Parts: sequence; structure tokens; C-alpha cells
Amino acid sequence: MDWRVEGPLAPFLVAQEKGYFGAEGLDVVFETVSGARQSVTQLGSGEFDAAFADVNALIRFRDANPGQDPKAVMMVHDRPAFAVIGRRSRGIAPVPASLEGRKLGAPAGDSAFAQWPVFSKLNQIDEGKVKLENIGFPVREPMLASGEVDGFFGFGSSSLPSLKARGVPADDIVVMAMADHGLQLYGNAVMVSQKFAAKEPGAVRGLLRAILRGIRDVAANPEAGVQLVVKRAENAQPDVERERLMMSLEQNVLTPYVKQQGLGGIEPARWAQAIDQLALAQPLKDKARARETFTDAYLPAKEDRLF
Repeated sequence: MDWRVEGPLAPFLVAQEKGYFGAEGLDVVFETVSGARQSVTQLGSGEFDAAFADVNALIRFRDANPGQDPKAVMMVHDRPAFAVIGRRSRGIAPVPASLEGRKLGAPAGDSAFAQWPVFSKLNQIDEGKVKLENIGFPVREPMLASGEVDGFFGFGSSSLPSLKARGVPADDIVVMAMADHGLQLYGNAVMVSQKFAAKEPGAVRGLLRAILRGIRDVAANPEAGVQLVVKRAENAQPDVERERLMMSLEQNVLTPYVKQQGLGGIEPARWAQAIDQLALAQPLKDKARARETFTDAYLPAKEDRLF
């Protein structure tokens, strides 16, 4: 897991708690790390058999390491959660041009910040007029709440509830979702190591079936998922985790495309456009290889993935 245990991870916890992994003959243990880049690096090295992380980080990793071939096998965030989160009282409005002249917190390993070069080009933002301050993950919300930054990069579903819990008025918070401003990229996916996929293809299929069951259960009964998150995460607040989970399900997971075509796959034309957008920030050495980052070979049948 590329981030700490929060509401959006509830489907994985449910799959474990209800024995869905065990029913597939799998013994699954979760570990959390600090960001997608660490996740995909450890996946590529074989430290993990599977990961849940940003597919764009995986594309970049594969491009930089042509001898390694981990792949995304289930797209969970059809709509990415990448956002710039700011405050109206600090001059940030729901339009990209408002970021010029502002100071933004930019955690070095953050998936949303990694898309800043693409987002700024798509929206013709003068990067020279935006001050970026490298800050740690834990201080993003506190620094915005105290006025030390005007905004920061992150996942809207994670940060909005945190800011409200810190007393920031809801009507003062702006969540500028990059997907609303031209970004065609996908978000977090289940991905597997080259060794695991080659040695245990049936286990990969079973892993995806179990995760899908977990997502389906949480969509039907979010409260059960929230309780597991609160049980696992120290100092977790049920109201905060509930809002995080519901935002993630509604905005990132169960999109109109997913409701029509089923969860887990990609739309080929959009995938090609996403690869082209990534190359705007930094040219890819091999676009054909980049397009092969995702495979649907292990997914359940479409009728089993509909919601």
C-alpha cells in the first residue's frame, strides 16, 4: 500500500477480514510505505508480490528500468484522486490560473505533485509564478490550516476530511481535482511483480477476485469497511474515515465508465492519451512499452465486474 491505512483502503481490509483471500488459497499480508515511488521500486525489486499504487509511477519506473516488467492488472481509480487543495481565504479559487502567485506545499514523493508538470502545461500555468515548497506528508494539512502555505498537492479524498477535522471551514476549502482540468491520467491500480505473475498466474487472478469482492461489499455496506479502518489505524476518527471512503468510491472508483463497462479495465483511447500526457512532462524512452504497463489478462469477466 502506497499510503497509510485510511478509508479508501477499506475494500482490502474487508477482503482480508471476510476470508476472501483465503478462499482463493492466498495468505495476504499488507504493509504500508511512503508514496507510490517507493511502492513500485520495492515491487520491481521483488520485495512485494503485489502493490496498490499510482499507475503513472509504475509507467515511469518501467521506462527507467527496461529490464524489469511489473504490470498493473486492475485499475481501481478510474478517475485519479490527484488534486491541489487550497483555501479561498489564501487566494485560491477552483480555477488553475489562481495558483499563480501562490505558495504550494509539494511533498517530493507525492503522486499528485508528480503530475504538476503535466497539469501546469495543460492549463498554461506560468510555473515561474508559483512557489513550490518541499514539505513532508504529515505537515500538509497543519501548514495549510495555519496559513504557512496557500495550498498543497495531495488526494482530495484524503485531505478534505482532515482539514475539516482540523477546524478549517468547509466553504473555505478548494479541492481542485486535476481530472476536472484536462488530466486524462488514470490513478491507483493493483499491480504485480514480474516473478509473481509468471510463477503464479492463478494466484494473481484469485487476488483480483478477492479484491473485487471487497470493493463490492464496501460499496454495499460502507460502514463495515469504516469500522475495520478504525480498528487498524491508530487515532482514526470514524466520521473522517467514512467521508474519505465515500469520496473515494463516488469520485474515483465507481465512475460512470465503471458502471457501464465494469471495474478494473481501461479505455484504450484514453490510455493512449494518458501516455501522451505523461510525455509532456518528461519524454518516455519507449511509448510502446509504456502502453504495455497495463494488462487485463488476469481480470474476471466483464459481467462479474459490473456494479
